[in-house]
Amino acid sequence: MKIFTSAQIKELDKFTIESEPITSLNLMERAAQTMTRSITELWGTATPIVVFAGPGNNGGDALAIARMMAEQGYKVTAYLFNISGHLSADCAANKKQLETNKYIHQFIEVTQEFDPPVLDEQTLVIDGLFGSGLNKPLAGGFSSLVKYINASPSKIVSIDMPSGLMAEDNTYNVRANIIRAHLTLTLQQPKLSFFFAENQQFIGQLRVLDIRLSQEGIQKIDASYTVVEESDIRRCLLNRNLFAHKGQMGHALLIAGSYCMAGAAILAAKACLRSGVGKLTVNSPKRNIPILQQAVPEAIIQKGSEETLFAEAVDTEDYNALGVGPGMGQSEQTAIALIAQLRRTQCPIVADADALNILANHRAWLQQLPKGIILTPHPKEFDRLEGHSTDSYERLTKACNLAERLQGIVILKGHYTAICMADGHVMFNPTGNAGMATAGSGDVLTGIITGLLARGYQPREACMVGVYLHGLAGDLAAADLGEESLLASDIINYLPRAFKRLKD
Repeated sequence: MKIFTSAQIKELDKFTIESEPITSLNLMERAAQTMTRSITELWGTATPIVVFAGPGNNGGDALAIARMMAEQGYKVTAYLFNISGHLSADCAANKKQLETNKYIHQFIEVTQEFDPPVLDEQTLVIDGLFGSGLNKPLAGGFSSLVKYINASPSKIVSIDMPSGLMAEDNTYNVRANIIRAHLTLTLQQPKLSFFFAENQQFIGQLRVLDIRLSQEGIQKIDASYTVVEESDIRRCLLNRNLFAHKGQMGHALLIAGSYCMAGAAILAAKACLRSGVGKLTVNSPKRNIPILQQAVPEAIIQKGSEETLFAEAVDTEDYNALGVGPGMGQSEQTAIALIAQLRRTQCPIVADADALNILANHRAWLQQLPKGIILTPHPKEFDRLEGHSTDSYERLTKACNLAERLQGIVILKGHYTAICMADGHVMFNPTGNAGMATAGSGDVLTGIITGLLARGYQPREACMVGVYLHGLAGDLAAADLGEESLLASDIINYLPRAFKRLKD
């Protein structure tokens, strides 16, 4: 699924109007009908409705919804804010229809003074003040109105966007001046800002409504951001030859663990093996060997040169992929061995956890990383690498820049993990849940992607499939076990079911 910018959304609307053909007013009517259905499914006619409409097309949508709900027996009070004396053509047309509508309880056009209504807990507020075209923070009377609505006990439904929230970059927005919706009904496709954690407080529950915008237009418009869909993953999956043997399924190398951190190596190793790789070798310090041999009998265990830490790069000629970092520690001896390992490795590399922390402490080494490297930081690890970010949009921009500089892939982990490609394309992953916010979950992802690379997936597909599978296994585990008690090892245990669901 493509994610369009606010400018591209306007372009798509225009394309639909011209190619269907349909008038912009009739397209607004179609959108309003779809949103009205969603609202009336959730709230009955006994619920008092207060609609706040702005002067643009978002306000036109709101006025159309007010008319349709009134005609269905709801008690609707609608406020149109026309402070500047200028309405969009479609908003003006809907105003005219509402003025003559006999079912509307009350319609008030606000041009100067505004006497706010009482908003109690029985009232449903429909927010149609501003939509995706907003490009600056709300101020003056509109900011006061937003604060008044937010302070009320009423439920709030926002049309397309919570008013005050911008579709992409909210770095310099005034967050106190953004509607805090309980439900957002967005049209056709989610907006980029919906994928950022700090904006969840404004969006509430999200519903994406299909208003039948032109599929041809959607196909024609290029998008820098997309959401991975299950069909995308199914197309990428590799099948096993009937006569396949382990030598054809790839050999992965995992460099992980230090003294007292063998668990990270075990989790990554088990996940790697569950990803379908033919063979796995785990390189870990000598003291971890007995634990690893017992915990992961399917893996080949390679003794490191030191008792407690990784201290010497190893030959990777016989391996198809390398995963490095989980639990390896950050000593200077390990750091020197790490950069030597990264420089000499010819196969695809996944760097995570302490490998990222070491690189953050030796930022000049970033220039020495091989092309195609895959980095898998969570937000704090990324901020150590690239400096503090004010918000998720800034962090995502930096991640895209880093992927381009390295000519590699940066997987920025989160609720909607962002896979940032060297060409600027970003893929958001929709699977996963809050139960996966647990120690070891990242080690599992490292193992999965490393295994897929060794198995024969190209880096882009390995990242896309790996992140999706990781989240899907977490979702299947949470469905059975609940989110609260979910462990990283549960994600591994549910990987077979995740694969089976996609294969079936």
